[in-house]
Amino acid sequence: MTRAWRQRLLPRPVQRHLTSLLLWAAIACAGVSWLTVARLQQLHAAFETDARIVHRLLSQRVVQHDAIMATLALLQPAAAAGDSTSTASSPLPRLTSVYPQILSVLQRTAQSDWPPALQAELAAAEATSRRTGHAAMAGVNLPAGRYYLVLAATPASYALHIDLRTTIPNDEWPMDRATSPVRVTLEQGGEAFVVQPGQADLASGIRTYDFHKLLAAPSQPLDVVARRSVGLNELPWWGMLGWCLLTAALWAAGRALRRQRVARQRAEELLRLGQVARLNTLGELAAGMAHELNQPLTALLSSTQAAQRLLTDDPPDLDTAQTAMARAVEQARRASTVVGRLRRLVERPDLVGQAQPLAMPAAVHDALHLLEPELAQRGVVPEVSAAPDLPHVLAEPVALQQIIHNLLMNALQALEQVPPAERQLRVSMQRADAAHVVLSVRDHGPGIPPDARQHLFEPFYTTRTGGLGLGLTLCESLAQAMGAQLTLAPESTHPATGRPGAEFVLTLPTSPPANDR
Repeated sequence: MTRAWRQRLLPRPVQRHLTSLLLWAAIACAGVSWLTVARLQQLHAAFETDARIVHRLLSQRVVQHDAIMATLALLQPAAAAGDSTSTASSPLPRLTSVYPQILSVLQRTAQSDWPPALQAELAAAEATSRRTGHAAMAGVNLPAGRYYLVLAATPASYALHIDLRTTIPNDEWPMDRATSPVRVTLEQGGEAFVVQPGQADLASGIRTYDFHKLLAAPSQPLDVVARRSVGLNELPWWGMLGWCLLTAALWAAGRALRRQRVARQRAEELLRLGQVARLNTLGELAAGMAHELNQPLTALLSSTQAAQRLLTDDPPDLDTAQTAMARAVEQARRASTVVGRLRRLVERPDLVGQAQPLAMPAAVHDALHLLEPELAQRGVVPEVSAAPDLPHVLAEPVALQQIIHNLLMNALQALEQVPPAERQLRVSMQRADAAHVVLSVRDHGPGIPPDARQHLFEPFYTTRTGGLGLGLTLCESLAQAMGAQLTLAPESTHPATGRPGAEFVLTLPTSPPANDR
């Protein structure tokens, strides 16, 4: 089953415009995406750096607690074995003033025990400390930010009551704790101590970063958790806008340059076609003039030769007549020679020898491209159809383009006589038979009067005011010169408009296969 494709060609500039617009949009989106990814990577790198600094600072402080406990174990008082209370000379009372994060120091000896309220927890932590060899946590109250750190030693064991709020080194902290969007907590067993509040709603952002790492102190296995959510307001909107404006300006400049280049190419092509048309028209005109003048000149030559023969007889007053007649014969021959030379000069070469394989749809597209301003001016959207797998035709490129150009221009001039809403132009290409391809150009204009149809291809015959009557004659001559045929199809009324219109059919030979050439 043959499947034909149809295409409305006037929207081609709109299609090109949409294509370039989509290309700009793709480039703009790619740039915006790159800026967004770069910003997110920058924020993530800063988050990772700050989180690692926080982990290092907090680890240094909790490791300091282990060092204090170890120092207390080494500095056992001599009277510790017999006295369960700290004396004024003991270093224990001075620790709270030197280390603000230490709220109090507890001591258990062989003669004393832990405070009754904490006895069970501290005793369990002491047992854990003896088993592991390092301090252990007890009485952990992370929401309040407090816990006990117990170290088992001999002859006395110690417990430090630590406040996490004063453990934070504000002078070295890498972020502004009041305004930073990063939330930092110390977590253990489902409880958390908020070191830095950060954002209240971490789920509202477009990207969330997390950091988890235990403190570098086995005795205080608190998990440092940092979370950060990136909001829309943190994206580089001004950079995105600048990129879009820059690409839009480049796109507009490219569009303007392309329009200028297309307009220049169209003008050059129309100028070339105009020059070829003028030369071909001059050839037609000269050939017509030579044909029209050659007969009277031949008759003049015959008459003067006869007169010369008659004047050679008597009367004797014939020298002057003979001289005049000889001069007339000489001038007539010269005129005939000039006309013949002019005809040989402007006579077109045989275009069959210059024919080459051409794609008919491409030739139609090029002609419509040249006529885009005229089509837009008249509001005509041509409908073009081509049979699939259409073979190449044998034609001379410039002659074929000129024929199509003239047929389309004639159709546009005919459509000027109908309302804009009813202007229709159809161009179809299909096989006539195995050896020929047919190009049909049909308009839905007022049509051609019946008495003019038989004279339409005659030189100097026109139905248009101001026309020379050589356009169709030239097209027919060019078609015949390259082995093609141009005809006017029989009149048929369009059912929608009720107008007969006009349809011209150009039949071209197909190009033989490559192995036959």
